[in-house]
Amino acid sequence: MYCSNCATPLTPGLSYCNRCGNNLKGPGEPTQNSNTGMFGALLTAIVVLGVIGMGIMLGGPLVLRSEAGVSQDFAALFMFFTFVITLVTEIFLLRQLSRLTAGTAKTTKAFTPVAPPRELQAATVSGLGEPFASVTENTTRTLEYAPREQRTS
Repeated sequence: MYCSNCATPLTPGLSYCNRCGNNLKGPGEPTQNSNTGMFGALLTAIVVLGVIGMGIMLGGPLVLRSEAGVSQDFAALFMFFTFVITLVTEIFLLRQLSRLTAGTAKTTKAFTPVAPPRELQAATVSGLGEPFASVTENTTRTLEYAPREQRTS
């Protein structure tokens, strides 16, 4: 079996190509890390956070003024910071959602022949000339085995 993307021979039972990472499962087979669950979770989080943030931003100052007796300036400051925190969190979630949708928008390519890997191609000749001899070349000693004579005393 060969990868439909890069034509690399594959081991049976793989879900993804070892070389290019192409999904080897058919289009009808669900993958384990399906993006539809993540997509729905992010959309739910965006909506829920927006509703809760708006509720706190609008209802919080009313409760602070009537129950805690705080000044109007403090209530306005509370509204502003609640709005900023909600906005930053919403932007973060929308950015994650756009990354997720950009990852699923990739289209699968049809099989196109690919050049063999670089290690299989012929070596290129460089115009650098002959390399210099090593500094340590011919400077090491060889220790030859010399049998010891047994002394008799």
